[in-house]
Amino acid sequence: MSPDLFSPWREFLAEVDSLLKEPCQLHCIGGFAVVSAYGLPRSTNDLDYISLVSCNVVPDLEGIAGEGSALAKKHKVHVHRVTIATVPEDYEERLTELFPKRFKNIRLLVLDPYDLILSKLSRNSGKDQEDVKYLTRTQQLDPNVLRERYENELKYQLIGPPERGDNTLKFWIEAYFSQS
Repeated sequence: MSPDLFSPWREFLAEVDSLLKEPCQLHCIGGFAVVSAYGLPRSTNDLDYISLVSCNVVPDLEGIAGEGSALAKKHKVHVHRVTIATVPEDYEERLTELFPKRFKNIRLLVLDPYDLILSKLSRNSGKDQEDVKYLTRTQQLDPNVLRERYENELKYQLIGPPERGDNTLKFWIEAYFSQS
């Protein structure tokens, strides 16, 4: 895990933290998670999250830090609540906290690398593929663990023909794990 929180995220999240009225946990996915937790050398202008505990904070957080907010305009980054995401069933059991005790009200929790990869399966964009390639090369991942989680915790949730997910996973394993 990366020990540093870089600008502008450091300043942005410190301001967000000071403006929240109660504690919350954000379950982070996407580029922010790969960059902040696993050291991917690229920038991202949004912090995607799939779950927010406590739900009472959602309107406050979006108003304070969402796209178009004063803080987002000031820092040129924002939080983004992802409303449609497919993640492995038991992902919450494997969350890791980023920057523990750094903030008073915000706890940033990130998916483990296998769950993060599987969260990208449905979209499978070029950026997602680069993230998968990076994670497989830097995190010493086992393709059998990825396949097992896919079969047991994710496949039944996917919308559309099952072959699509199967083929994407097969491609990722052949392309990225065989060369790691």
